[in-house]
Amino acid sequence: MDFRIEKDTLGEVKVPIDKLWGAQTQRSFNNFKIGHQTMPKEIIYALALVKKAAAAANCDAGVLAEEKRKLIADCCDEILAGKLDEHFPLCVWQTGSGTQTNMNVNEVIANRAEMMLHGQIDVANRFISPNDDVNKSQSTNDVFPTAMRVAASIAVVRQLMPAVEKLMHTLEQKSADFQDIVKIGRTHLMDATPLTLGQEFSAYVSQLHHGLEALQHALQHLMELPFGGTAVGTGLNTPKGYDALAVRYLNEYLGMDFTPAANKFEAMASHDSFVEMSGALKRLAVSLMKIANDVRLLSSGPRCGLGELRIPANEPGSSIMPGKVNPTQCEALSMVCCQVIGNDTAMTTGALQGHLQLNVFMPLIARNIMDSIGILADAVTSFNDHCAEGIEPNKEVIEKHLRESLMLVTALNTHIGYYNAAKIANYALDNRLTLKEAALKLGLVSEKDFDQWVDPSKMV
Repeated sequence: MDFRIEKDTLGEVKVPIDKLWGAQTQRSFNNFKIGHQTMPKEIIYALALVKKAAAAANCDAGVLAEEKRKLIADCCDEILAGKLDEHFPLCVWQTGSGTQTNMNVNEVIANRAEMMLHGQIDVANRFISPNDDVNKSQSTNDVFPTAMRVAASIAVVRQLMPAVEKLMHTLEQKSADFQDIVKIGRTHLMDATPLTLGQEFSAYVSQLHHGLEALQHALQHLMELPFGGTAVGTGLNTPKGYDALAVRYLNEYLGMDFTPAANKFEAMASHDSFVEMSGALKRLAVSLMKIANDVRLLSSGPRCGLGELRIPANEPGSSIMPGKVNPTQCEALSMVCCQVIGNDTAMTTGALQGHLQLNVFMPLIARNIMDSIGILADAVTSFNDHCAEGIEPNKEVIEKHLRESLMLVTALNTHIGYYNAAKIANYALDNRLTLKEAALKLGLVSEKDFDQWVDPSKMV
């Protein structure tokens, strides 16, 4: 392989001739061969947005030439278009500050600028410096956590929340469609008093509604950016007003409402905002697990389970049992929920490790937050499109279960008392009778009163 010689403060490094990165990226590539997880592309793209905004703010402040600003912006736009993806090879498991990924982006932008200007990378005569120009008025300690917040906020607002809203509306429509279907309720997995299928589905709608509220609340803190804090939060080496300028440009690029963190020391030394967002994601995962498990139980069978719902048959379910169909979308969503809860544990552990002016578990937090948001958004969309939209009630089974339930006897409590009603239920169970047959045999209720009092439609 052909190489060129790049330099950093530790000396010379061989870099493949066809790669745009520089010495610090190559050192990290050589030194951290841990697993196969590379830094999420969303973090790389967010860093490109940060670099573009920083260059614009520096230019407005008079500390960066317009020609350099434009070159940096053009290179950032290429990154954002996905044209330079191959030049960001670094492993997640690197320095805990994300410095090597920040320098990876700086080096790629600087070398791509040289290619734009001269058609080649002239290491000895750079026009754009990775540190002095691309990283001007910045430290990894403020731009990496800024990029983390930007990437996560974009993903929540543009991917996850729309997916959850779509599923919520699907279930809301199902709730309305099923509002008059009276069925037996179940507590402790045992027969309970009736409700409507629409009421049962309304609980899922409410869960998702509250989940969206939790995401929205968590976004408020997450969208406070430490941009401009540089090394420890003081803003050393930044021009006056730089942080507000840089955030304003970010908002122009994205059409969002990020704000400069009121206390950059907090935003850099801790990642409590990610703990809050991860908690909201975990809460959503818990809700989705409940929904998936309920659909799985209610559609179990088709003949020897509860069988009250019919779900789409998307693919064969067994390599040995012909005709078997499984609730695969429920299973996929459930597994994703488990992973999100695991990611939350890892993020919480990383976030509580902040020491003094910097938390050095940022790549871990970045990887896990982006993974949780991404797989939740995908799983919710998949569950909606391939399962929820096709859910139908099995009315024959629902009515059969309703007729046979012993817990309809609860309607008799106020007429003959709890203990007499229990006698009827127990006698019916022991003698394989209907409630009505048991009530009449025991002489505790007349047929006319039973028919009037035990009406499932009046019990919902």
